[in-house]
Amino acid sequence: MPVAKTAGRAARKTAAKPPANESRTALVRRARRINRELAEVYPYAHPELDFDNPFQLLVATVLSAQTTDLRVNQTTPALFSKYPTPEDLAAANPEEVEEILRPCGFFRAKTRSVIGLSKALTEDFGGQVPGRLEDLVKLPGVGRKTAFVVLGNAFGRPGITVDTHFQRLVRRWQWTAETDPDKIEAAVGALFPKSDWTDLSHHVIWHGRRICHARRPACGACPIAPLCPAYGEGETDPEKAAKLLKYEKGGFPGQRLKPPQAYLDAGGKPAPPLGAG
Repeated sequence: MPVAKTAGRAARKTAAKPPANESRTALVRRARRINRELAEVYPYAHPELDFDNPFQLLVATVLSAQTTDLRVNQTTPALFSKYPTPEDLAAANPEEVEEILRPCGFFRAKTRSVIGLSKALTEDFGGQVPGRLEDLVKLPGVGRKTAFVVLGNAFGRPGITVDTHFQRLVRRWQWTAETDPDKIEAAVGALFPKSDWTDLSHHVIWHGRRICHARRPACGACPIAPLCPAYGEGETDPEKAAKLLKYEKGGFPGQRLKPPQAYLDAGGKPAPPLGAG
């Protein structure tokens, strides 16, 4: 993986803060350039939840609230093995589901959500996950963020996933000053063609998890340092910054137990199953 190349590239450039009076046109150009740069760094970016069909992605996304995708991926194999369809999960004993979901945290509330949404799918949608935003958000435990994850990655319909990483980075990059997720979604969506939205979400979230951390961003290993108004908030020394990199860029496994082949071909490693250490 190109850790040294990335770090050196950032170190050779002088990061300049965008002018306070940055025009709308300049902002759009800078935002789109950042996305292009991130696409080169993460050409294999993908949703980091394991899934084989829309139902599995929907359930996994609901379970991912307030925990890591890794923990969800380590938990869902047992869940989907025992309850492979919405009909199966809708008829499940809540106590048995709670025991499976315990590692995900908030397991009682999440059990109510996944059983509830499974009942709704069974009763209202013939056991199929709907492909419309207005239908998805009616399901128990499903908000706009979850709906856009499903629409973008299971149905190929563009959407912006405003998770905590996305919120933090777009404000750090001064794409928007909004704090409400719906307003962030609208503000950032207006900077990009709709066809870019799903991949943009992956690029930003991956960058937040791997390089642009909340507390100690690895500024000296960041490929978009010259475009970032927050450059210098984190470690700027390339060698020290390289030690802060996470997941494949730091030699660590990713979040998925069954990652796409492109990720493996790029040197990424699958995550270990639950209890593997």
